Amino acid sequence: MIELKNIHKSYTRKNTTVEALKGINLKVNKGDIFGVIGYSGAGKSTLIRLVNYLEIPTKGEVIVNGQSLANFNKKELRETKKQIGMIFQHFNLLESKKIFDNVAIPLVLQKKGKQEIKKRVTELLDFVGLSDKSNSYPSELSGGQKQRVGIARALASNPSILLCDEATSALDPETTQSILQLLKKINAEYNITIMIITHEMAVIQEICNKVAVMEKGKIIEVGTVLEVFGKPQHPTTKNFVQTVIHAKVPTSLQNNVDFRHQTFKLEFIGETASEPIIYELIHHHHLKLNILYANMTEIQGTAIGNMIIQLNGESSNIQHALSYLQNKNVLFEEVHT
Repeated sequence: MIELKNIHKSYTRKNTTVEALKGINLKVNKGDIFGVIGYSGAGKSTLIRLVNYLEIPTKGEVIVNGQSLANFNKKELRETKKQIGMIFQHFNLLESKKIFDNVAIPLVLQKKGKQEIKKRVTELLDFVGLSDKSNSYPSELSGGQKQRVGIARALASNPSILLCDEATSALDPETTQSILQLLKKINAEYNITIMIITHEMAVIQEICNKVAVMEKGKIIEVGTVLEVFGKPQHPTTKNFVQTVIHAKVPTSLQNNVDFRHQTFKLEFIGETASEPIIYELIHHHHLKLNILYANMTEIQGTAIGNMIIQLNGESSNIQHALSYLQNKNVLFEEVHT
């Protein structure tokens, strides 16, 4: 559906060249809700603007639906762009036009007939829950409602791809949740492939099935959301994951914990999260166990549990207990501070 091959993007200003993207290789399959996450300046927005050729790569190839965009003439590129909708962080609505007219803009530009426009816009406003706002102006709407208008406008041309550039970062948490649910509905009912740029790992957790992590113009980690959340490899990825899955001893407890006892961080994924692992450690391995921290998170319908424990007992019993954890596919590492 979308493929970026060895993409480089550079900007030259005042005789200074800045390389925004450095050797990007990425593939988004049909039906994916694919998230791209990174801190400010990572190159996320530049990357997503390549997909509809708002930005042209300095080097490399952008392939959409099996066709390289570099091979298209202007007319062919315009036709391809009709299949790629885009949602913006700050809505980009025309304040002087009513909601109906804002949604109709792509159809008017395509010179569709009045009846076709009316039918499509009415259908979309109903889909996004704004049927009663057709004659309102953007200034009369909340931030969440404005974004729903932006989504309806992006869907007007029946795109096969929907790009979302920080589409929820200007919204409060409750409104963000409703917009994410709407995007999931669009993906499921219209079979539209969605690519989301964000700096919020909670957005990735809620809606995406795959994720790429960016840093300084490069992709440093990519995989399914469950893989990346369950086994983050890069320090930056680990930092993002920790914003959603907290797995540290609270600061208020650290000064009161005796780390002379062996302390371990455990991670349970899937079925192991519901098994009586702790019971086994206490009763079958004859250990005293102190739970310093524990939580449970659901990622793509799979439970991920994190726990920090101290084991106190005979050294041989502790080693047998660690072997038991390994056999149960429980990830563990010793914590020293």
